[in-house]
Amino acid sequence: MFPLLSTSRGARITSSSSLKTYDYSVVYPGPNLNMIVGANGTGKSSIVCAICLCLAGKTAVLGRGDKVGLYVKRGCKKGHVEIELYKRGGNVVIFREIHAENNQSLWMLNDRQCSQKAVEEEVKALRIQVSNLCQFLPQEKVGEFAKMSKIELLEATEKSVGPPEMYEYHCELKNFRNKERELENIVKEKASFLEKAKQRNERNKHDVNRYYEKKRHLDVIELLEKKKPWVEYETTRKELEGVKKERDEAKKQLLSLKQTQAPMVKKIQQIEEQLKPTEAQIKAKTAAIKEASLKCKQKQDQLDRKNKEIDDIKQKCRLKQMEEEDHQKRISNTRRTIEDLKAELAKVGDQPDVTPRINAVNADLRRIQEERAKIEGEKGDLRREKDNLCAESRMLEKKLNDMNNMMNAKEEKLRGRHRDTHTALQWLRQNKQLFRGNVYEPMMLVINVKDHRFAKYVENHISFHDLRAFVFQRKDDMEKFMIEVRDKMNLKVNSICAPEESCSKRPPSRNIESLRRFGFFTYLREMFDAPDEVMSYLCHQYRVHDVPVGNERTKSMIKTVIEEPYLKVLYTTEERYTVKRSFYSNKISTSNSAVHPSQYLTITVDAEEKRQLEELERQQMKALQKEAVALDRRDNELLAEKKRLSELKGKKRQLEQKISTKQDSLKQMEQNIIDLKKIEEETKEKIAAVNAEKVTILRAKLTMEKVHLALETVGLTAEKNKLENDCREGASDLRTTDQRKVQLTDQCKGLLKRAKAICKMQPDQSLPEDLRNAFSKLPDTLDEVDAMLNEERSRAECFTGLSENVVDEYNRREQEIKQMEKELEEKSNALNAYRQNISEAKERWLNPLKHLVEQINEKFSAFFRSMQCAGEVDLHSENEEEYDKYGIRIRVKFHATTQLHELTPYHQSGGERSVSTMLYLMALQELNRCPFRVVDEINQGMDPVNERRVFDIVVRTACKETTSQYFFITPKLLQNLTYAEEMTILCVHNGPHMLSPNQWDERAFVRRCLERKARA
Repeated sequence: MFPLLSTSRGARITSSSSLKTYDYSVVYPGPNLNMIVGANGTGKSSIVCAICLCLAGKTAVLGRGDKVGLYVKRGCKKGHVEIELYKRGGNVVIFREIHAENNQSLWMLNDRQCSQKAVEEEVKALRIQVSNLCQFLPQEKVGEFAKMSKIELLEATEKSVGPPEMYEYHCELKNFRNKERELENIVKEKASFLEKAKQRNERNKHDVNRYYEKKRHLDVIELLEKKKPWVEYETTRKELEGVKKERDEAKKQLLSLKQTQAPMVKKIQQIEEQLKPTEAQIKAKTAAIKEASLKCKQKQDQLDRKNKEIDDIKQKCRLKQMEEEDHQKRISNTRRTIEDLKAELAKVGDQPDVTPRINAVNADLRRIQEERAKIEGEKGDLRREKDNLCAESRMLEKKLNDMNNMMNAKEEKLRGRHRDTHTALQWLRQNKQLFRGNVYEPMMLVINVKDHRFAKYVENHISFHDLRAFVFQRKDDMEKFMIEVRDKMNLKVNSICAPEESCSKRPPSRNIESLRRFGFFTYLREMFDAPDEVMSYLCHQYRVHDVPVGNERTKSMIKTVIEEPYLKVLYTTEERYTVKRSFYSNKISTSNSAVHPSQYLTITVDAEEKRQLEELERQQMKALQKEAVALDRRDNELLAEKKRLSELKGKKRQLEQKISTKQDSLKQMEQNIIDLKKIEEETKEKIAAVNAEKVTILRAKLTMEKVHLALETVGLTAEKNKLENDCREGASDLRTTDQRKVQLTDQCKGLLKRAKAICKMQPDQSLPEDLRNAFSKLPDTLDEVDAMLNEERSRAECFTGLSENVVDEYNRREQEIKQMEKELEEKSNALNAYRQNISEAKERWLNPLKHLVEQINEKFSAFFRSMQCAGEVDLHSENEEEYDKYGIRIRVKFHATTQLHELTPYHQSGGERSVSTMLYLMALQELNRCPFRVVDEINQGMDPVNERRVFDIVVRTACKETTSQYFFITPKLLQNLTYAEEMTILCVHNGPHMLSPNQWDERAFVRRCLERKARA
């Protein structure tokens, strides 16, 4: 890249009656590093202004005046600037004439008048960016470089050293991302609206389903009402067909009966002839048959009772046998139990006589009972005392909860006003064990104002900066805390260290009694409580022990009050007064300000009372638990002893009683033994007697001939009667069937006519196919149709409050949902397409950018290592998809004991910021695609060591053949610096005795200097 301002190629800067300093001046810079040196006020920065204004730069870039007319030398109406830039194929000459009165400019490009826009386009084509601080850094903008955000620094770097398309890709990505956000929001809104519409429709769907279900029931009812007359007709028709068949069948049966009746009549006559001789016999035998039947039935009942009696006898015998077996088993078990108890009793009997011991135990028991009664009384007292203590404990707990709630309210206020301090507070509470000395939470939490009315005085006297500060007893603890929360967690917090010698008890300059006549009633220190270290700091820093507080009387006597010695700060009811005395004239000057209402200290919590309450509660609970444990232990011991003695006393008596009981039981069981042999013999005798009675009953005989004769007679008579009845019934059924046929025929005609009328059919029209298909799915019987009709009507009546509007609304919204789904799909496809474009653009932009930042970091880190310091440059982004949040982060470390910190306007000193800025610009130098760079007085805040190091780096870097042209403006240089042949030194002088530029002879000046040096 060739320089655009170069002496070797005829480039120059010319100014006349402008730029505040010069009437006329021409500057011929060198192709590499141009060191412009001159005292303050000689016009070095005017050269910078000339370059900026002639290259169509904005006045805001210079920071010296907002109007271009202000850059014309005072007393002149106009001025001009001309700059010649090197360009392959012919240099470019830009001329600008500035009119001071109207702030207008005349532009010329290569001696041809043009517009400012044409100049801007030409400058842009030559990759000159005077608004980019990475390329053009005026004196007034040096401090702003460190204030640049990471995002601004990235954009400036892209414009300065990146390929031309890099910044365009970045802007394209940001536009893509904005469009993507818009599409995402649209998609999200449409999806949300679609979801809400679906939810609304889903809620209405139930009503729609109910409407359709009701409609289905009504349709079924309509069909059933249509089918019912058809079913009635069909039922009647089928009945008619049946009646016709019955009539035909009756005719046939009647004819058949008449045909078969002739031979049967003859047979009946024969039977009647046969019955006449036997009728007398039948009458005679009838009485005998009745008597024999009755006796036979009685004998059969007797036999059944005897058989049952035999079964009962056998069952009783079996029960007696089972009872005897169980009886023998119980006798055997009782005998074994008696033997075991006797053996145990023998063992107890072998032991020595326990009667004396039992007497002693009885005495102990009486004594224990007395003690137990006493203890029970004590336990009752303790329970009552415990209840009282529990009540007191609940009161203490409630009071502590109230205090904790007030502390929480204070913390919430702190979190709302300064979140970083609240975050650090949470960290401190979890890590207090890391510190050796006392560490106190922010003052606003540990200061407890005794009366909420006094809070405004304390809060107005102590700055919020200190109210949110953490207080440390030891300095090393404070340093450790700040490393953790400020350096590692990147939190903005304040911390202070209490004085080594406590000042909390320091006496005031005057006793408060001597000031009461003025209305003063206390000193500020007496209005609040705080831990000793906190109070010590406040007494040392804010002299709270020596600031009196007064009332309205103080206000009325203020002129007299301020005359009193030793009063420097005082408070009345609503005002604060500050009194100053002149060291020379002893005159008094006062200033007053209103006392603002308190925001943080109105919530009062007595920390000492809280601690005492917690300690009292802890001690009471401990004592109560101890007494309860001792009481329970004593109670358990007494119960165990009583149980043991009772068991010992009653063991032998229990054994003897058990043996006696078992022996009595055994005797009873032995006496009640059942004689099974006797029972079996009695059972056999009873069964034999019953069998004998059965034999007697069976000997009775019946003469059955009479029965056979009677039965034969009855059969013949029945057959005769049946033939006669059949003939009569056949004739009657035929007549009834004819009548029924006529009735059913008329009924069928009426039902058919009614059914067609209900279905809206013509008299000669047959049933339509659609109705026939619909009727086929419904019941075919009248009962089923009526049942289904009643059921459908009941169900339809359950659906109330429904109308067709619900369905219309539902269908309309369904169409809207389909349309929204279509729009959502289109927007989603567009969003996916944008994301694909973003992915491609990101790859085109991010990979070269990462490579560029790595190159800058390599140079930047090397420069810092050469200065025995450390520095890093990296590409920073909290979210890879937020392209407008990408930025370049500069982190530096100037001391071996510290960590790398981000370059900010607050953390580093002015000199450190200047060094960091200069080295970053030098890291860009070899990568720079811009034709030149200007840096104005950046070395002003540096210490000599850093200034020398930076100068060496500038010379080494800017004097390389591959680098662009560099302008370094400085009012002074250190001695014995290293220079290079490629440097151009431009010395700027100004004053009333200066030669005009065309009279200056550099060779003559050098010759005279050498002669003077030789003479010396």
